[in-house]
Amino acid sequence: MRKTGFWMLAVALVLTMLVPTGTTATDQSHTHSFAKTQKVAAEKAKLLTDTYNTTSVQYALIDHGKIVVSGQSGRNDEKGKKPLTAKTMYGTGSTSKMFVTAAVMKLVDEGKIDLDTPVVKYIPGFTMKDKRYKKITPRMLLNHSSGLYGSTLANAFLFEDNDTYAHDTFLEQLADQKLKADPGEYSVYSNDGFTLAEILVEKVSGMDFTSYIHRYFTKPLGMSNTKTPLDRPNPSKMAGLYYPPYKGQLPNESVNVIGTGGIYSTAEDMVRFSQIFTGQVKGILSDESVTAMGQEEYKKGMWPEDADTSFGYGLGWDSVNLFPFGDYGIKALSKGGDTVLYHASLVVLPEQNMAAAVLSSGGASTTDQLLANEILLHALKEKGVIADFKPEKSYGKPVQADPPEEVLNQAGIYGATNQTIQVEISKDGEMSVSSLQMPDYPAEKYVYTADGSFISPDGSIKVSFVTEENGRTYLWTRLYLSLPGLGQTALSHYTAEKLEAHDIPEETAAAWKERDGKKYYLINEKYTSVTYWLMPTLQLNLLEEVPGYVMDQKITGPHTSVSELQIPTMAGRDNQAYNFFKKNGIEYLEAFGSLFVREEAVGPIDSGKKSSVTIPASGHAKWFTVPEKAAGKRMKVKMPAKGSFAVYDEKGTCVNFSVISGDHQVVLPEKGTLVFAGKAGSKMKVSVK
Repeated sequence: MRKTGFWMLAVALVLTMLVPTGTTATDQSHTHSFAKTQKVAAEKAKLLTDTYNTTSVQYALIDHGKIVVSGQSGRNDEKGKKPLTAKTMYGTGSTSKMFVTAAVMKLVDEGKIDLDTPVVKYIPGFTMKDKRYKKITPRMLLNHSSGLYGSTLANAFLFEDNDTYAHDTFLEQLADQKLKADPGEYSVYSNDGFTLAEILVEKVSGMDFTSYIHRYFTKPLGMSNTKTPLDRPNPSKMAGLYYPPYKGQLPNESVNVIGTGGIYSTAEDMVRFSQIFTGQVKGILSDESVTAMGQEEYKKGMWPEDADTSFGYGLGWDSVNLFPFGDYGIKALSKGGDTVLYHASLVVLPEQNMAAAVLSSGGASTTDQLLANEILLHALKEKGVIADFKPEKSYGKPVQADPPEEVLNQAGIYGATNQTIQVEISKDGEMSVSSLQMPDYPAEKYVYTADGSFISPDGSIKVSFVTEENGRTYLWTRLYLSLPGLGQTALSHYTAEKLEAHDIPEETAAAWKERDGKKYYLINEKYTSVTYWLMPTLQLNLLEEVPGYVMDQKITGPHTSVSELQIPTMAGRDNQAYNFFKKNGIEYLEAFGSLFVREEAVGPIDSGKKSSVTIPASGHAKWFTVPEKAAGKRMKVKMPAKGSFAVYDEKGTCVNFSVISGDHQVVLPEKGTLVFAGKAGSKMKVSVK
């Protein structure tokens, strides 16, 4: 499973020895007929928790309206006193997008929304700096082709805090943004499109989104264990969260952009939800809306040629032709989701009236989806729908050929979101692909073949160069990824775009050179933010190989840069734009709602026995360094009710975040940093001894 460098970018998705409980199915009358599938599901779930970095996993299979397989594996609470059950809830991450899609389609059924009428008709307060925003339609929000930059998520991920700031300020934040492409030009994954769709549902229905989905979806479908942060779910009913290097159990993660990724559920509830897409439950959505959601929306814009893949957008769906089900002549729909700590996958076979859901703490939606695939394939075989399993695929051992001149000319620097990639091609047909951000990683090697593509030595990856109608050149990567015991997945997408030479004036170059290597510290996240646990800093590093750029962003002035990549699917998602400004002689960096302060403004913490830190009227967090004379000493903090602090070692690893640990004292690490966050005006009393 483990590879490096470019291969990791190509996958680009976000990838304890305990016996699985193997809970019996909800409907006992069907359990016997799926005994083999139940056994396989339990074995492979245990494999996830034993081998694939998954803390716990929960799974369910529904067949013609009956849950016939259900179970879980892994650990829950740290002390082992709360076993996992079918009612243990998990965050579903972006699988939540299917709820907001279904909600929009219900309003379409009622004649209250037209998919191809501009969104501005329904949300009068929606405005942007780019006039093209007036062309964005509800369809474009749901098929990822709106042209929105991607993810405006400041203060969206919090520990056990359902603050609605991210939702409430979303339109205000969009008003300060531009688009990265013409609406409808191509589909590239966009979280913001679904946050806007959530607001669309609220404006048109006159109800808050949580109330809407409960009234029209969870209640009629009997989904009693499906909640949002606004329901204030009981933390004791949530799956235990763990993440190194912290050794204990973490607080629950609240995702406060609900339509984008904030719904909690269970595997059994998720397969109950799937019944509206299989036609098992009528009256919630029309057949016409369900069919429309499963159409190949991605083909309406720029997209690579057809190939085996796990991505091909419908309305809401990640894929409407999920590999490997097409090889069996079976249509499969899928939606995955990843937050920092939770992961999920829902796979629906509408023509078979079947679906599987897998939710996990730890792991990845990719491995969850593979487990869902395996459960469905074994169930199909047990029912006699398929005779046997197809062999795994490969592009075969490459036979080297000499590349023509036009292929040699494709060498150069390519960009993807927050990545720059160097492509070198020798005359004898060897291509080397390496990440300029990770110079210590070995380059990936490929061999030119007679069909005009480059293939990896093991035959798992094929790479070609494609120049699209927009005049831009892309690396088109197709790969088969096999995970022992979990089967095989496939991916086909443009992984990077060739960067054009970009000259900038000397004055502009000098301004950016002065920032090279400087760190910027995040200051506008709430004190409960998950980000503080992850060391919220940004370091600017300019590369000699890419003059005029900062990572994939074009430098557009002494204080501005913007990514102009136009890559469909995933590698061009969440493009960034930087804006620097000074206030009271201090430089700040603003990027899509996040605000950072330059390292020169970060001074040493008072190493005296008693001092205090007061959060300013702006509410911005205050950062400090650990001076040499304070290193190794114990710091104690008297905290206000609405405040926190976090301490990081020299490498940026969080050694204590008070929201997680509840511990208000810590030994200060040598060359470390620390941050205090809280409500404006709140005061922390600090002692260092």
